[in-house]
Amino acid sequence: MSTDYQRAREELGRKLRELRVESPDGRLTGTELAQRLGWPQSKVSKLENGRQTPTDDDLKVWVETVGQPTALPELRARLKGFESQIRSWRRSLAAGHGPVQETWNTLVRESRTLVMWENSTVCGMVQTADYARHVFDRYTDLRGSPRDTEEAVRARMKRQEWLYQPGKQLELLMWEGALWAQVCPPEVLVAQLDRLLGLVGMDTVRLGIIPLSRALRLPPANSFCMLDERLVVLEDWHAELWLDDAETIALYRRVWDTLAESAVCGTDAQQVIARVRRSITV
Repeated sequence: MSTDYQRAREELGRKLRELRVESPDGRLTGTELAQRLGWPQSKVSKLENGRQTPTDDDLKVWVETVGQPTALPELRARLKGFESQIRSWRRSLAAGHGPVQETWNTLVRESRTLVMWENSTVCGMVQTADYARHVFDRYTDLRGSPRDTEEAVRARMKRQEWLYQPGKQLELLMWEGALWAQVCPPEVLVAQLDRLLGLVGMDTVRLGIIPLSRALRLPPANSFCMLDERLVVLEDWHAELWLDDAETIALYRRVWDTLAESAVCGTDAQQVIARVRRSITV
């Protein structure tokens, strides 16, 4: 979790504590507030000390119970501010993968350039439907989210129409290890590699592959996507991080450029993909 995020959560916790202490009913203790809310006392403590993120409903009942409902808009603004940076999968996937994919469709539709680094699997912008189906199923099993695989696949395939629009540019950099990831049956992976082979030479796609044998100036670390120069999004197991400050965006651009120094493109990239494909079909 980022330092900025934690600091913002602690600030929100201090504000909640102030509202409790300054309650019109007199100085409420944390135990008394927990009793009124029907919560464990530990929840009040965690919220006030920045060790748990409140929900919007938590904020609403808090201000009502301490008799300070006019504070709700400010609390909601604080919550929205730091949740825009870290979006937990537990919350984002409450309605399944489909809505998350539609959010991405909107982000991509509004972008002219996508700069992507992928080190674990083939990225969604160039996945086949069958490959995407297996990836969504894997994550659904892990997180126990609603199984709306077909809806999610349709949304992801719809997003790929962006690749065929004039003036768009996908700068995709992949580690060779991502080509080997068998998150699907071999025949599905082979078809996915064929899809990648077909991307080489497209006007809207710049595809680079970093062979496993190449020296790296940086560790592969997390995959990420930069949308124009306004937003960087990266995924972790617990959350998706949305980073929009200029300094951070510039850092990720330097990361991509540094990794790209180890990549091969064009026919050389095709040779790497074809070599992996031959190994899988043996």
